[in-house]
Amino acid sequence: MKTAVVIFAHGSPIESANESVRAVARAVAGGAGFDIVEPAFLEGGRPSLAEAVAGCAARGAGRVLIVPYFLTLGLHLQRDLPRMTAEIAANCPRLRIDVAPPLDGHPALVEALRDRARDLG
Repeated sequence: MKTAVVIFAHGSPIESANESVRAVARAVAGGAGFDIVEPAFLEGGRPSLAEAVAGCAARGAGRVLIVPYFLTLGLHLQRDLPRMTAEIAANCPRLRIDVAPPLDGHPALVEALRDRARDLG
């Protein structure tokens, strides 16, 4: 069974911001050891989460890991993502879908913030 990773971001009407998320997805794909890695957007960008998951399934994924590219467990992750995931799961009952927590609390985030501060200092 192939496992896909979907990097799920908010999205923006500013296409360069969406392209940054796509670049992150490409970087994850380059070294993660997953069969398929795709970006997805809540709004303001394409593909949507449903489109990305459908694309992963079409490429043979039996499991999709949704990894939010959000810092905290805010409204979109508490309300929108569970609703969207439930709708996708109802339409794709053979597909296993798991959702990771947001980036907040991950030890690498603290080091990234330290690095940004050091860049200024």
